[in-house]
Amino acid sequence: MWRPLDIVEWKGKRRAGLDDVRTSVAEIISMVRNGGDRSLRDLTVRFDKVQLQDIAISKEVRQRALKETDQKLIADLRSAAERIRRFHEMQIKNASWMKEVEPGIHLGVKLTPLRRIGAYVPGGRASYPSTALMCVIPAKVAGVKEVVCCTPPPVNPLTLAALEIAGVDEVYQLGGAQAIAAMALGTESIRPVQKIVGPGNVYVTAAKMLLREYAEIDFPAGPSEVAIIADSSANPDFVASDILAQAEHDPRSACILITTDADVADKVGAAMEIMLRTAARGDILSRSMENTGYVIAKDLNEAAEISDEVAPEHLSIQTREPLKVLEKVHNAGSIFIGPYAPVACGDYASGTNHVLPTAGYAALYSGLDTRHFCKTSSVQMLDKQGLERIADVVESLAEAEGLKAHAGSVRIRRTG
Repeated sequence: MWRPLDIVEWKGKRRAGLDDVRTSVAEIISMVRNGGDRSLRDLTVRFDKVQLQDIAISKEVRQRALKETDQKLIADLRSAAERIRRFHEMQIKNASWMKEVEPGIHLGVKLTPLRRIGAYVPGGRASYPSTALMCVIPAKVAGVKEVVCCTPPPVNPLTLAALEIAGVDEVYQLGGAQAIAAMALGTESIRPVQKIVGPGNVYVTAAKMLLREYAEIDFPAGPSEVAIIADSSANPDFVASDILAQAEHDPRSACILITTDADVADKVGAAMEIMLRTAARGDILSRSMENTGYVIAKDLNEAAEISDEVAPEHLSIQTREPLKVLEKVHNAGSIFIGPYAPVACGDYASGTNHVLPTAGYAALYSGLDTRHFCKTSSVQMLDKQGLERIADVVESLAEAEGLKAHAGSVRIRRTG
């Protein structure tokens, strides 16, 4: 179970799943494209064993869930929502700007929210009201007018309550690749969206990637993973608990300890064996342990290099001087510093977003934030003085490229 890992082999397994399901997902997309709502109902019976009467979940049902769900949980959701909102509001502050960079030349950026986006909130093995908050709140903070959510049936009332707290506009009880296809292509019941965000299984991820021609996506986000950089100062019990916390998400979850101390690796393995004896999700944990292990690094510089090669969804740094290690890290979705920052805090209530790229895609993509729900336009405003400052350069380069009309559009303003 707990064993040293071959990094190349481990990375390869993280990506392999997408290729395995592309044909099946393409068939599901074709069914939704051709059959619309009828195909959505048929696919829901096939995969979720649920016969849908209504595809949409009304606002009245969502508000009822908000009133009838345990009010302590509702208060906790509201507390988490406020922290998530606060963090994402800081991201958008001063995002549009205009500045005079030279006399008569003003440059800037205009940030414009998308009009309609889709969010996927997983279901199945567990309900994820926290993901509802993470997907919807940043979109609303960004100014998106219409936020659509799909989540597999039967939908947990706590998820519906979270969506209502977050400010969702439309909710549909649909899961899997068919939900992504419905949001991207549209059906009789669902108008298409401009962008789709949110995590899901390998089928959901493959569907998002195959449908980018119709709706942009955030990034590939599949089964959860964590890397932990630890030296001899790390608490083995803390490290073990962080590994199991991510491993319990999904049988395909993957966890890796990168340590400079072989004794720490042994103690973490022993601690996990004890914790696994009483773990609530033992079946899932035993299967995800097949994707879990450790690497011994010669020093923390090499540990950071290995972590960058892995490009983990979550990175925990549990060393004597974690901020020095942080400076060396380039590829990670979300980073947790020190022994008292478990990944679970970012999953729920610190305020950062837990929708993150997995399977090494953190080397290419950033985690979900308000800018995923916006597009930018560069802005320039010149008066005659400003035009004169750069006119010679523009005319010269335009003439060199043979674009006479470009040069003429400047020249006429200088002489007119």
